[in-house]
This record gives sequence, C-alpha cells and structure tokens, in this order.
Amino acid sequence: MPSSDIVARSSRFFPDQNVMTLHFDILTIFPAVFPGLLEESILGRARRAGLYDVHFTDIRDFARDAHRSVDDRPYGGGPGMVFKPEPVFEAVESVLATPRASEEATQKIILTPQGRRLEQRDLRRLSSAEWIILLCGHYEGFDERILEGLGFEAVSIGDYVLSGGEVPAMVLLDGIVRLLPGAVGHPESTTYESFETRTLDFPQYTRPPEYRGMKVPEVLLSGNHAEIARWREREALRTTREFRSDLLTGSEGSRGQDDSWEAGN
Repeated sequence: MPSSDIVARSSRFFPDQNVMTLHFDILTIFPAVFPGLLEESILGRARRAGLYDVHFTDIRDFARDAHRSVDDRPYGGGPGMVFKPEPVFEAVESVLATPRASEEATQKIILTPQGRRLEQRDLRRLSSAEWIILLCGHYEGFDERILEGLGFEAVSIGDYVLSGGEVPAMVLLDGIVRLLPGAVGHPESTTYESFETRTLDFPQYTRPPEYRGMKVPEVLLSGNHAEIARWREREALRTTREFRSDLLTGSEGSRGQDDSWEAGN
C-alpha cells in the first residue's frame, strides 16, 4: 500500500489546528489499567478532540495453551518468569499487519529497564510521529530474542524497576500527547518547562500574596517584566544547581554518549 494511501486512510486532518491524529498501539497483558488515565485532564480532552487515539492488543490473545500463558521459566535457572517469544511476536505482527502510517512516520518502542533512558527531547521528537507502537513487558523481562528479532527501540523511563511496562507506557503517552498542538490551553506552556532548556522550572506562585507568613517575592508583584524574567532565570539556575546539577554539567544521562536514539535509528 503506498504511504500516501496509508496517511490518507489513517490520519484525520484538523483544518483549524493543522495537525493529524496521532495513533498509538499498546501491546500489554493488562489493557484494563489504562482507561481511567485516558479519560481525565489533558489526555481526556485531547482524545475527545481527536488529537490522538489508542488501540490495545492483549498479548494473552496470542497464547497457545488453555491457560493463556505468555511466560515461562528462564533457561539456566533463576527466579521469576520470562516473556515467551511466540505470543509477543505474533501480537506485534498482528498490529503491523494493518499499517496506520508510513514506515518513516512510525515509532516502535519496547519498554524495558535495559533500554535507553527517556529524556524530554525524545518526547518532543516522538510527538511528530503519526503512529507509535508501545510494547509493555512484565515479569522478569523479555526473552532476548524478542529484543533482537523485533528491532524495536528499547526505552527505560529511569534507573529503577517497576512491575511492568504499563506505567512507563502511560508516561510516554502523557509526555507525548501534551506536546501535540492543541493539547494544552496555552502553546507556550510546554516550551517553558523543566528539562526543555536543560534546567528545572523556576518557582511558581499564585494568590494570595501571603499565606501563613510565607510571602510571594516582591519582584513577581512589581509588574516589571524584565526584572521578573531575570529573577526567573536566576531561580531556575539556583534550583537546578541545588537539585539536579547534572543537567548543567551533562555528567549524567545519555546525552553525548550515542546519538542513535535521538536520530530514531
């Protein structure tokens, strides 16, 4: 099928916003954990507006036994269970059998602690895709042949371990959708945030001007926009030095180690 036909079939154009629907396919053994998240706040509004849609595939539907088993004990011994290759490969192949975008506009991601650590710049790049496939792990992880054979990008959301890939998939979904044009009320809201400029955000205040003896800094009440801008820049740097100095030095994380993730290869 020509890529132009795929885009015409799968993408709905919004003349007032000049954007197309971003399609998500999420492969998981726990699809029931997602609906609540998708109905609330920015994700709920953006979905109802047609900025994105989500389709779920239950990997257990591709199990080969009466118990719908998708895992087995690891070769060589050890605790826990490992995702079997057969149901995962077949679930992925069933999704890919109905393309929702061209290959160039598709991102295929497997969520695993062994993956590259996610950064804000990655979410911004992913937000320009037309189709994103997220494969959620569970148990002790994936049979290595899944990572080798599928050729998905391996992504981790941080240096810690969760019970499965469903929460990381939610993190990607939320982080990507809020960057879509029209998803948040003020377009600049997603530009001047923590990590967009390699610093944390500056302190924020709202009414009342004093609460339990704690006062809003006078400069924010002054109306002097130049002074306010300078104060915010100073405070962002101070907060970053205090809590995340690695963002300023570049000593932590994947930046500079390998550009293949940023390039999407």
